[in-house]
Amino acid sequence: MKKCAVYARVSTLEQHVETQLYDLRQLAQNRGFEVVAEYTDHGVSGAKARRPGLDTLMADARKRKFSVVLVAAFDRVARSTKHFLQVIDEFDSLGIEFVSRRENVDTSGPMGRLFLTLIGSIAELESELIRERIRAGMRRRRLEGLPLGRVPLDVDHEALVADRLSGMSLTQTAKKYLVSRASVIRFVRNAQADTNCGQFAAAEQPTAACVA
Repeated sequence: MKKCAVYARVSTLEQHVETQLYDLRQLAQNRGFEVVAEYTDHGVSGAKARRPGLDTLMADARKRKFSVVLVAAFDRVARSTKHFLQVIDEFDSLGIEFVSRRENVDTSGPMGRLFLTLIGSIAELESELIRERIRAGMRRRRLEGLPLGRVPLDVDHEALVADRLSGMSLTQTAKKYLVSRASVIRFVRNAQADTNCGQFAAAEQPTAACVA
C-alpha cells in the first residue's frame, strides 16, 4: 500500500479545510493509499510561495516520508504557473506522484507525464513572453531617449539612516520613508561602509569594501 500525504489550503479564516480533507481522505481510500500525514494552510493566499503547511510538506517529501501527494485542485498548491511547476518538478525529481482531485490528474501515468510536459512548455512560453515584453519596453525607452533601469528613490538617506541608528525599528523606518525594509538595510549598510572608508582614507589603505 502506497503512503500518501494530503494538502489542503483555504484563503480566508471563514473557510474550512475540513471540506477538502474529507474529500481527499475518501480519494485516498478509493485509490488504496494509506494517509500518513495531512498538511494545511488556513487563511493563506495561494499567491504566497512560502506557507507553513506547504513548507512542511516539501520538507517531509525530501525525507521520503510518502510517495504520493493528494490535493483538491491545482490552485490549492499555487496560483502562478512558475511556482506550481517548481513544486511539481521537485515532486517528480523525488519520485513522488501528484494527484489533483478536481482536474483528475495523476502524474504517475502516461497522461500525467504528458501533463507535466505541457505545463512545462506553457511555463517556458510564459517566461519568454515576459522577457520579450521587457526587451520591447527597453527598446521603446531607448528610442525615446529615456533612462533605463530603476528610478532612484527620492529619499533623504541621511535622515533615514539617523532614524534607524537611533533605535527606530526596521518596519517603522520603512513605513516612515515609504521604502521597503530591504532598502532601509541597504541604505544603512552603505552609510556604514562610507564611514569606514573615511576612517581609512588618511592611512591610504582602503578596505576591500571601499575599493568595491
